[in-house]
Amino acid sequence: MLRVTKLTDYATVVLTVLAARPEAVLSASELAERAGLETPTVSKLLKPLAQAGLVEGFRGANGGYRLARPPAQIGLIEIVEAMEGPLAITECSVHDGSCGIEHSCGVRANWRRINDVVVDALRSVTLAQMLEPPPPPSKRVRRIDVRLEPV
Repeated sequence: MLRVTKLTDYATVVLTVLAARPEAVLSASELAERAGLETPTVSKLLKPLAQAGLVEGFRGANGGYRLARPPAQIGLIEIVEAMEGPLAITECSVHDGSCGIEHSCGVRANWRRINDVVVDALRSVTLAQMLEPPPPPSKRVRRIDVRLEPV
């Protein structure tokens, strides 16, 4: 199954807390409380987020963290890559020479294309959009009621 790690999910939650108050400087413990996470977990998340330039850290009595850029300028792909490295659906999606059959593989180019689609989708969703309520379900989705009769 393709999924982001729990830490990446938590990093997104922490960043949405900061995005809700982009000018505020919040300590790791304040972020943890607002995000519903443990302080050590939040502290662990903040280091790679700061290294990636997504948050700024401030020292001192009123120190803490805030977003380094407006939430509308931070794409989800940046969060994923800060926490997990470059997105790769398959190893050969981003690295040449990592597979013994890559020269004869008939699906490699398609996996790269799928990888690019996923990256573009994550790039197109911003942290600001993550604060918005989800859109209503598409009208194209049809529900079929199925009732099973007891045997």
